Amino acid sequence: MFYRKILSFVALLAVLITTTTATFATRSENPVSDKKNARILTPLNIAILIQDDLISQVGNELNITRDFIRSLPPGSRVMIGYITSGTLQVRQPFTTDLNKAAGSLRIPLSSGAASPFNPYVEVIEALRRFDAGWKGTNAVLLISDGLDTSRGFDSSAAGNTLDLLRAIDHAKERRVAIYSFYAPSVGLTSRSRLAASYGQSSLNRLSNDTGGKAFFQGSTGFVSFDSHFRRLRETLNSQYALAN
Repeated sequence: MFYRKILSFVALLAVLITTTTATFATRSENPVSDKKNARILTPLNIAILIQDDLISQVGNELNITRDFIRSLPPGSRVMIGYITSGTLQVRQPFTTDLNKAAGSLRIPLSSGAASPFNPYVEVIEALRRFDAGWKGTNAVLLISDGLDTSRGFDSSAAGNTLDLLRAIDHAKERRVAIYSFYAPSVGLTSRSRLAASYGQSSLNRLSNDTGGKAFFQGSTGFVSFDSHFRRLRETLNSQYALAN
């Protein structure tokens, strides 16, 4: 009886080892694995826009942003712009030189003097720089607090301001999907939960209505863009798979 139990245990152990090995092999061969999703599958024409009055912690995310740019497929075009004091400062016009685009990133000024009061006017300006003759996916990555105070702070207008709606219309006309990362500025959104919620609602409307996606980490504080870029890659690859 004792030996029979030993033999049964050995047989069960062998089955478990075989099953585990087969499962591991299947996962390794799965074309839709996390490792596969670590890189974007199709070239992009992408403008990366950074609001210049975001809190200083955003400057710590430059390396991961550079890694994202350098990981884009060959043939991608990248523009780098900063939204500052009512102006779009283009640090790098559209280029296929991904290293050059990554190198043009700088730390945001993180100063109230650089506040745009309205990021959406500059989003429209960036959209005008997309060439209608380009092939491939068009996208904007907007890193912003999303808050429009150009006509005063009215929380009831969240997601429904004039320039936000204009930006949505321009993006649709040019077939540009707008993805957004929320980060608080040194102004209202770093002090007021209501202002942060207003800004996030606006970014969410902008992204959803243009075929993109908005990424948040709660209404207060700031952690990292690491998970945002991972989810952005997954989203872009999923959309590419659906289109093909």
